[in-house]
Amino acid sequence: MQSNERSSAKVGVFVDSNNIRMNGGYGMRYDVLREYAMRDGSELIRLNAYLSFDRQRAEEDEVYRRGQANYTDNLRDFGYKVAQKKVRRYDNGDASPVLKADLDVEITVDMLTQGRNLDRIILATGNGDFVQAVRALQEMGKRVEILGFDNVSGDLRREADQFTSGFLIPNLLPFRDREKGTEEEPWGEPGSRVRGVCYSHTGRGYGFLRYMRFISPRSWSTNTRSEDSPYGSAFVHDSAFPEGTDSRRLPSRSTIFEFDLVAGEEPSDTWQAQNVTVAST
Repeated sequence: MQSNERSSAKVGVFVDSNNIRMNGGYGMRYDVLREYAMRDGSELIRLNAYLSFDRQRAEEDEVYRRGQANYTDNLRDFGYKVAQKKVRRYDNGDASPVLKADLDVEITVDMLTQGRNLDRIILATGNGDFVQAVRALQEMGKRVEILGFDNVSGDLRREADQFTSGFLIPNLLPFRDREKGTEEEPWGEPGSRVRGVCYSHTGRGYGFLRYMRFISPRSWSTNTRSEDSPYGSAFVHDSAFPEGTDSRRLPSRSTIFEFDLVAGEEPSDTWQAQNVTVAST
């Protein structure tokens, strides 16, 4: 389900691929990220992905070389301009050299120069070093959204016009506990597995989890009772939470749960969450 809302805004996406991959976003679907960026019908102007490349390893490891080639080819098929930086090796006196391929400067320069022609910028990273770049773009009148998974800088979250956890965007990140080739119900349908947060807890042994049903420009409309809200709600009993969950710390936006959506016994019953696990905290 998609919203019919349209926008004349020009949007650009800048993906700090190394940071995303190392901080919970391994396996992120770049095609879904593209869809998310255009969720309100915005015109997609820039679509950039930045990643490192270890030339020495590629010469010695055929599997790595082919994997990197396939990876970048897929990104280009989705319309991304791929910027690669060669890994540099530094001797620190130990047996293993230090590997470095920092792309912060390249990303910052591209955002500031290409951002002149954009209205909205989506920066996928958790790196707090981009705080000053975000401020500079906002001074230029640009709206800056941050998308990340684990280990996202608190300063970066607060500076952004909007922060979205990639765990919560439908289908952006595969479920690692699902076997390849297994049939899955579409995200948000009965029997499907989704991710969400505990937005309400009664303190009497149960609460409610909120999850995004579909990608929508109305991500701010979190009232699950509203007809135009992209969010759904599922009842959860404390016994369904994984062992060690402290219900006294609920509700919480910082802990993201994975769970199966199960329909109630009666049509009027609330959705229920089962097989709950922690995706990120």
